[in-house]
Amino acid sequence: MNAPDLNLLIVLDALLSENSVARAAETLGLSPSALSRSLARLRATTGDPLLVRAGRDLVPTPHALELRVQVRALVEGAQAVLCPCKNADLGGLERTFTIRANEGFVDTFAAELLALVMETAPNVRLRFAPKPDKSVEALRMGAVDLEIGVVGHTGPELRVQALFRDRFIGVVRAGHPLAREEVTPQRYASFGHISVSRRGQLSGPIDNVLDTLGLQRTVAAIVSGFPAALSLARDSDLIANVPERQTAKSRGGMFSFPLPVLTATLTVSQIWHPRFDNDPAHRWLRSCLRRVCATQASSLYDVGAPEP
Repeated sequence: MNAPDLNLLIVLDALLSENSVARAAETLGLSPSALSRSLARLRATTGDPLLVRAGRDLVPTPHALELRVQVRALVEGAQAVLCPCKNADLGGLERTFTIRANEGFVDTFAAELLALVMETAPNVRLRFAPKPDKSVEALRMGAVDLEIGVVGHTGPELRVQALFRDRFIGVVRAGHPLAREEVTPQRYASFGHISVSRRGQLSGPIDNVLDTLGLQRTVAAIVSGFPAALSLARDSDLIANVPERQTAKSRGGMFSFPLPVLTATLTVSQIWHPRFDNDPAHRWLRSCLRRVCATQASSLYDVGAPEP
């Protein structure tokens, strides 16, 4: 049996980062036709399509999503071996890293990340900055070291590495009528809802799905973050729709349930500028984030059954 071509790992990493043959080819300095041939070889090697077309875009298969973090780590490891840069003296490192993330991510992951960082580099500080918008200009300008979030098209000049998958769930106060029996689309739509939107939008993907069922929900309040939505739901009969993993530590004492309508799974990633690719301290911080997100004991399916 022939050994697999390890150069294909670099191609796969670029494809899973860009979700585009053309952009991956540009990143690697190859022609689109050469990249397409490499993708065909990857499909033959793995026995999986890896990327499939959805309209004009390519989307990763479930198997590709499972490989994404592992492949990125392997490529980063190989780059570190070949990098002429010296390893960072973490014990003596004095540096402030700015991480832009939403409040839910900070609530759930920041304490464990900080503990891991301080264990190795006690003089490193983490500054968690809010996300007022989805612009990545702060990364390009160097004002932010890492951004955490769901990525759209960032352009080939930024690096993207998946950390974990998440999904939206519904959350209501303890003793809420929805907690007593099965949550159907009809019952779900009959209660008031809290919309989370930095731009103050009333509707979103949930409303589009409800509309196909001939249903419409009432948005009673709009807030800018998930912690605020949970706080409001805790003291009212309103429903908060929040990402499960990123609110795991904020939903204590409340009733959580799977949404009775189908919504897309979220892929939460860390994003950085290529100027930090070979920065030993930055690579170490990225590895800390991967470790914390991988070990957080929060299942995508830990929501509860109806209360007795």
